[in-house]
Formats: sequence, structure tokens, C-alpha cells
Amino acid sequence: MKLHDLQEKLAQLKYFTPFDIKMFAKLTDGSIRKIIWRYTKKGIFVKLRNNLYMFKNNEKPSLWRLANRIYGPSYISFETALSYYGIIPETVYAITSATSKITRNFIVLDNEFAYKKIKIEAFTGYRAVKIDNETVLVAEPEKALADYLYFVHLKKSSLNERLRTKKISKSVFYTYIKIFHNESFSKWVHSVNVI
Repeated sequence: MKLHDLQEKLAQLKYFTPFDIKMFAKLTDGSIRKIIWRYTKKGIFVKLRNNLYMFKNNEKPSLWRLANRIYGPSYISFETALSYYGIIPETVYAITSATSKITRNFIVLDNEFAYKKIKIEAFTGYRAVKIDNETVLVAEPEKALADYLYFVHLKKSSLNERLRTKKISKSVFYTYIKIFHNESFSKWVHSVNVI
């Protein structure tokens, strides 16, 4: 298959996987690997991470949507979501997500993507929102705060003294605190009185 034909078929995707190529081109896995290797070497494809590519000349995808795709399952949370909701005043440069898989960090398109592992029973409290015309999974404000405070409690993050929690629903927030099933965390949250 010629690049032009493949590019037309993949045009509706901002990024793609070998599986996407297989769906469009009906090629063997070996042929797909050769195409990816050849077009990446020529600078036509850009490797975002293992098994995730984009055309070099395509418009860059939404970084938040890309965060959902790079490592999953995951949703945007922690300081990234807190900044988005105005709960912390600072601009955050790394895009931080919650995942049920092991903690990982990636540099993709010169951007840092951090993934923090949370318990599977706490992997909830996110919703699909439209950002840059793409659907992105983002923690609800109360869940982003709960995720963040859980890592502060574990001493893996430091507490931001300028939290703006006036718009946070206490009942929703404390519901999310309970799903971590950690009594010392619950007691600590009540003692620091952030909300």
C-alpha cells in the first residue's frame, strides 16, 4: 500500500497504532512493522511511544487526550486537574494522571506525562469532558483533590498552602476520601482541615 493511500485512511486519526493500520490496510503484522520502521526512519511518522504514532506534518493532538492514550487506563488528576479547576493558583507544566497500573513517567513531544498509581477501588470519580475539540477523561474537582491529598498523606507530594476549596462539595469530597479505605488517611484529612 502506498503512503498516500494509507495517509488518507489514517487522516481522521490524530495518532494511530499498528492495530489501526491493520484495520485500514489488512496487512500482516510483519508488513506493518516494516511500514512503521520505514516511515519513522524517513521522518514521516513520529513515534510518540511504543505502538503509538502520528504523521509528522499532522496537527499535534491535544496533550490531555494524548495523556489518556499514552498510558492507560488513566485520567487527568492531581495538580493538573486542580490547576484546571482553579483549586491551586499555579500553572502546572507536567500533565499528571491517575492510573491503576504501575507509576510511570514519559516525555512525549517534549512534554512530561506523569502517571501515579492509585488503588483499583479508588480508580473512579472522573468524567469525559471536551477540551480542544477532543474528549478527555478528567477527575471531578473533589476526586482530583482527594487523589492529590492521598499522595501528600503518603509524603510523595508536598501540601500546597494556597488551596482554594470554597467550590468543593464537602459531601462528595469525603465520599471520595472513603473509597481509599485508609483510616489514617481519613483522620489526616480531617486534621489538616483543607476544606
